[in-house]
Amino acid sequence: MSFQSNIQIFKKITLKKITNIFKVWISYHISQYRKKSWVIGLPISIAIEPTTSCNLRCPECPSGLRQFTRPIGMLEPSFFKQTIDEIYNHIIYLTFYFQGEPYLNPNFLEMVQYASEKGIYTSTSTNAHYLNTEMAEKTVKSKLDRIIISIDGTTQETYQQYRIGGQLNKVIEGTKNIILAKKKLKSKTPHVVFQFLVVKPNEHQINDIKQLTAELGVDELVFKSAQVYQYENGNPLIPENIKYSRYHKNADGTYSIKNKLLNQCWRMWSSCVITWDGLVVPCCFDKDAKHQLGDLKHQNFFELWFSNKYQTFRAKLLKSRKDIDICRNCTEGIKVFDI
Repeated sequence: MSFQSNIQIFKKITLKKITNIFKVWISYHISQYRKKSWVIGLPISIAIEPTTSCNLRCPECPSGLRQFTRPIGMLEPSFFKQTIDEIYNHIIYLTFYFQGEPYLNPNFLEMVQYASEKGIYTSTSTNAHYLNTEMAEKTVKSKLDRIIISIDGTTQETYQQYRIGGQLNKVIEGTKNIILAKKKLKSKTPHVVFQFLVVKPNEHQINDIKQLTAELGVDELVFKSAQVYQYENGNPLIPENIKYSRYHKNADGTYSIKNKLLNQCWRMWSSCVITWDGLVVPCCFDKDAKHQLGDLKHQNFFELWFSNKYQTFRAKLLKSRKDIDICRNCTEGIKVFDI
């Protein structure tokens, strides 16, 4: 996270939010010590899903593969506002992303603006194909704090190997539009981030993306390691450079995840993910919402967060994290950030 982003986040912090951070920290560490789930704080950050729809067909993404086992749809502003009204006093960071392309939801920026007005730091992740001049200006006016633009190649040939159906020229054009809109409207936000998902087909362009980032005037470049579903016997997406891989090669030629899968996870005490239709799931690794910990259409957030079902899930993680399927491919803590 850049210095400028940290400043923007700091501006959102209130005494009530500081108190909540302390409660979450205490809850997490006491739970670790006792090996028993105990919670007194509310989440510091949440991710909410604007839509499951996407214009691209990326090979390791359920949305791109059109292989969801859950309903496809759009987040409704009324439901979003109701949820935010419950928790805005405690939330610092809100990510408008889980699956899908956020800009496909016609009410996306309306919801961003609502969260911003409630004093929450807002972020999103996009493939930038819809950032024309008008949409870029609307984005800046919405007071979105951070926009992560996925750019996984510096040539069309390389980019399209992962971002199937995508056009690199649209990504670059959308990036330029956001930067120009910021200058026109004299705004420091959103903080523009290039995210480069390092896979074998594009790892030779790491220096090229650094150069392109500087040329365009993008605020920050982040390298992200790729999650693949079938990795044990190798995968054509796993990069050669071990620094950018979530997996390491064993002596027998098979692959293992780098994460030691310790029986702990800060996210279970500090954050959660809300799907477009109101389901609450543990984290972004539960792409198909298999571990539904509650439904905000039928219960309020507070009773859900402290419910026996949520506590049971946290307790299971403290005892044997490797027995939870979504945890077995988790790589929290080993991502490669910044340049």
